[in-house]
Amino acid sequence: MSVRLQKFLAEAGVGSRRRCEELISAGRVTVDGRVAHLGESVDPDQQTVEFDDRPVLREHREYWLLNKPVGMVSTASDPQGRPTVVDSVPTSARVFPVGRLDLASSGLLVLTNDGELAAHLLHPRYHVDKEYQVLVEGTISGPTLRRLRSGVDLEDGPTQPAQVEVVCIDISGPGRPTSELTIVIREGRKRQVRRMLEAVGHSVLALHRSRFDGLRDSALIPGQVRRLAPSEVEALRRAGGLQ
Repeated sequence: MSVRLQKFLAEAGVGSRRRCEELISAGRVTVDGRVAHLGESVDPDQQTVEFDDRPVLREHREYWLLNKPVGMVSTASDPQGRPTVVDSVPTSARVFPVGRLDLASSGLLVLTNDGELAAHLLHPRYHVDKEYQVLVEGTISGPTLRRLRSGVDLEDGPTQPAQVEVVCIDISGPGRPTSELTIVIREGRKRQVRRMLEAVGHSVLALHRSRFDGLRDSALIPGQVRRLAPSEVEALRRAGGLQ
């Protein structure tokens, strides 16, 4: 069955469709030994596709949801030997995380070998919601809430407006009061929620991603992983503009 070459490369995990178009235009993709051209179709069952002289094979697409615990690294491997999110997925497929959670953060993380879907979910154009439960030092004031909701100036530019609600404020402890917040953002900058709160004067004590788009799963214990249901995959595809 024929399929557009750039679509086949994206589904094989080479990169986003835009990136695959660039690779084809640069002459780095061949079909049956000849340099491929943009816009052509291929039959992966009958033809040999290579990228930089390496065969491109279409893997079965897999989609997993992990409740990442604190201390687990959001990479495929770690030179320090720490546990990685990829190690947690019981598959031989070459899955990778869609975005990251830093070492001190926990919560929901999607892993897949669908490069096209991953690229769309991370693209700011599609505004995929990510919800966090955050515990910070200090009492969150009204002006601070307004700053977080309207956008905070960071070193890499101002953030988009966020949805921020105060869940509770605890003043009963012997130290400084603490505030628990629910924060929803649509960007995916490195350590963004932590940096936003630090910029308004509040250190983060704990951070947990409780929702990725429409995915929630309070039944997943830390470190546990499960396959996504077909309906959940379709919902992610719609969120990424692929439906």
